[in-house]
Amino acid sequence: MKKVQFFSTLLLASFSHLALASDLSGTWRSIDDKTGSSKAFLEIRETSEGVYTAKITKITPRPGYTAKETCVSCPAPYTNKPILGLDVLTGLKYTGNNSFSQGKLLDPLSGNIYNTKAKLSANGKRLTLRGYVGVSALGRSQTWIKYE
Repeated sequence: MKKVQFFSTLLLASFSHLALASDLSGTWRSIDDKTGSSKAFLEIRETSEGVYTAKITKITPRPGYTAKETCVSCPAPYTNKPILGLDVLTGLKYTGNNSFSQGKLLDPLSGNIYNTKAKLSANGKRLTLRGYVGVSALGRSQTWIKYE
């Protein structure tokens, strides 16, 4: 009887770990893929439909970079909106195995919108986003680190 109880507890614990590992909700720090420096802090939240969105909550100062205050080159409905508080990631859906797809990622510096897929690390602390137009092999990856 104790063995059955032990294995039941172990099984539940392993499933709860998987459920938590695939939840992106919380604060993340984006890392510039070219310089390795922090770009911004973002808050990821899950909508009632199970879709993830992320907004910029803080812009990190970087040497040689002057932060823009508004999204000047962005398409509607983002045109001339303040970058701080802007939803830059929308529509990201969990597809299983710590993977996400069908997202759209806005680069507020260039105004470009990219198709996005993402992979969450096994420990849930590193999110690798792949932004692309057309084929993901021709895109760029960016890493977000969970901020605790």
